[in-house]
Amino acid sequence: MASKKTIAIVKSTAPILQQHGESITKVFYELLFHKHPELKNIFNMVNQKKGTQQRALANAVFQYAVHIEQLEQLGEAVEKIAQKHVSLSIPKEAYPIVGENLLLAIKKVLGEGATNDVMEAWEEAYNDLAKIFTSREEVLYTTRENSPGGYKGMKEYTVIKKIKESSNITSFYLKRKDEEQIPYFLPGQYITVTVDIAGTDHKHTRNYSLSDSIDKNYLRLSIKREDGKPEGIVSNYIHDNIHVGSFLNLGMPSGEFILKQTENPIVFISGGVGITPLLSMLKEAVKFQKNIYFIQCVLNSDHQSFNSEISSLFENKSRYIKLFSKPLQTDVLGVDYDFKGFINSKILIDLDVPKNSDFYFCGPTPFMANVLEIMNELKVKKESINYEFFGPVEELVK
Repeated sequence: MASKKTIAIVKSTAPILQQHGESITKVFYELLFHKHPELKNIFNMVNQKKGTQQRALANAVFQYAVHIEQLEQLGEAVEKIAQKHVSLSIPKEAYPIVGENLLLAIKKVLGEGATNDVMEAWEEAYNDLAKIFTSREEVLYTTRENSPGGYKGMKEYTVIKKIKESSNITSFYLKRKDEEQIPYFLPGQYITVTVDIAGTDHKHTRNYSLSDSIDKNYLRLSIKREDGKPEGIVSNYIHDNIHVGSFLNLGMPSGEFILKQTENPIVFISGGVGITPLLSMLKEAVKFQKNIYFIQCVLNSDHQSFNSEISSLFENKSRYIKLFSKPLQTDVLGVDYDFKGFINSKILIDLDVPKNSDFYFCGPTPFMANVLEIMNELKVKKESINYEFFGPVEELVK
């Protein structure tokens, strides 16, 4: 626990960090990658160029400063970050490196404002925060390693099947190259993939949701192609270069966006490739819950994936609802899809979705912001709202 003096200084500097946070984190990453270029292997460098990684870190540091006396309020954020770190196999030895460069960045940006007292306080605060993360991460590492099929670091997997699910989503079925048991995972979790791409100066790591049920003897990744977009460098590489018989390096399953056991009705709302974790959850949910709604939102039938797979899980077909925002001329309302346009509160009301439902949703940021607004309109309890971002945590509400 930080000293009273440190707490007072950190809290007093919180507004300054909010003002200069992105400048500090930008300098931090520049220093970090200059001194330790090998760390590019575990960061998403596209997010670095876009600035989303810097904004995410700046917000995390600011939130820590604000809540330094009530760190329990950061529990969810700590768990999310710890899960991500474990998925990337980040060792505890990395924390002093990060701390050194973060403090240098604070000093460089704040200039005369970075007095000895301020720097000493932030050094103590950072070390306390590092202990919180390393303690939680060590538990996660141990739990994963001791779970069925568990291991530390990365393992090589063989692609045993490659299936095109839609015009832009392809599924890759994988088994361990050493023929050992695949790792146990929870419905909704993701796994880290590391690839070497010719012409780049570092390895590339990405997290992809596990899209099938937990009782299979393989892992399935269903990956969206991102043509023409810089963030698609890894997904496009996998689409074009990974085939049956190819190998991929995978970490252990991670993530806190998981299905909860409940007696409440369950509503899944997917946008585009956000269907992947929700499909894994759905396959588990049907084992214990009959009252389920699965709402799939896509552009049209060309972009719709897993239609027959989902349909086979529902006895009451009316609870698999399809929204097409831009139907093709060949798409027939009432046959291929149920609603035209975007998801809204009226659709949920018309579907007679129970108010005491547990909601799970995942998709692009604008889609997520819209669904969260719908949850607020319908006055859904906070504990009943569950969602996942693909990429750095971003603010959903303005």
